[in-house]
Amino acid sequence: MVRSLLILAAAVLAIASAAAHEAKEGDYTARNFKFRSGETMAELRLHYTTLGAPKRDADGRVTNAVMILHGTGGSGQQFFRPQFADVLFAKGGLLDPAKYYIILPDGVGHGKSSKPSDGLRMAFPRYDYDDMVAAQHELLTKGLGVDRLRLIMGTSMGCMHAFVWGETHPDFAAALMPLACLPVEIAGRNRAWRKMTLDAITLDPDWMGGAYSAQPQRALRTAVSLLVIAGSAPIQMQNAYPTREAADKYIEQTIAERIADLDANDLLYQVAASRNYNPSAKLETIKAEVMWINSADDFINPPELGIAEREARRIDRGTFVLLPASEATRGHGSHTWAVLWQDYLAALLAATD
Repeated sequence: MVRSLLILAAAVLAIASAAAHEAKEGDYTARNFKFRSGETMAELRLHYTTLGAPKRDADGRVTNAVMILHGTGGSGQQFFRPQFADVLFAKGGLLDPAKYYIILPDGVGHGKSSKPSDGLRMAFPRYDYDDMVAAQHELLTKGLGVDRLRLIMGTSMGCMHAFVWGETHPDFAAALMPLACLPVEIAGRNRAWRKMTLDAITLDPDWMGGAYSAQPQRALRTAVSLLVIAGSAPIQMQNAYPTREAADKYIEQTIAERIADLDANDLLYQVAASRNYNPSAKLETIKAEVMWINSADDFINPPELGIAEREARRIDRGTFVLLPASEATRGHGSHTWAVLWQDYLAALLAATD
């Protein structure tokens, strides 16, 4: 009962926040969409949310469009959380909808866009990040009539999508702001926890090759446990849960809440989509101004690897910033706490005005 009330309260807050920012939701259907695997979907639904209105120049081209891309397992709705929306979308904020036309897509396999749990299950096309970016491109150009973006901002998986965008469509966006990722092949510990997540699902007998009648609870519990650790922030968690009892209670509640909203096949596809991501070879082809930000307490992208500093030097108009770990940072999740990096966003917008 308590959990139901908490979910209801969260939903009401999200709706209220979206209404306050005059959000509009819609769907675009990409027809006969071909995936890199060779598979095709006759109708691929791409859901999106927008804020503000497009402004056009004398040639009818949209000049104020901003696209913000979510992370693995998320959706465009995540950007209505107060730590993001109340900072950036507020009146006079850096991304005030009175000035910008903000587009928040749900990636393929996520949110209200087409996904395995709609009915196809494991017969759903094996999409990857290139497919997700191709679908975003079609949504913008054919669905919304946008052929130029003022800014692409992306968090986590969306951060990786931003690098793919910069290479695949180098003239499409004036600026890129990737938050919390690395533009290299996913390997080492980052691949290890993803592989363990995939194995937790596929090796659970209750998964039944994706044809389960009830969600495989053991698989989801292990997968969510890994996701919690991957997204954790050591300083913040130590302060918030300073005793064994507090930490145990947090884990019990968090895992129970997250499992309730998950579909095993959807999660499997979402994590597997990163399997062939590796934009490293073409970083020199990125033309946009890039403001790339990671945090020092990020489990997924640990700064001690030195990868970011090395790769950033290859981006002609690129700046890399590492946020120091502090009581204010949120580990990998620092990407959504806009107060931590809004000054860098302001500098990026000013440099590309």
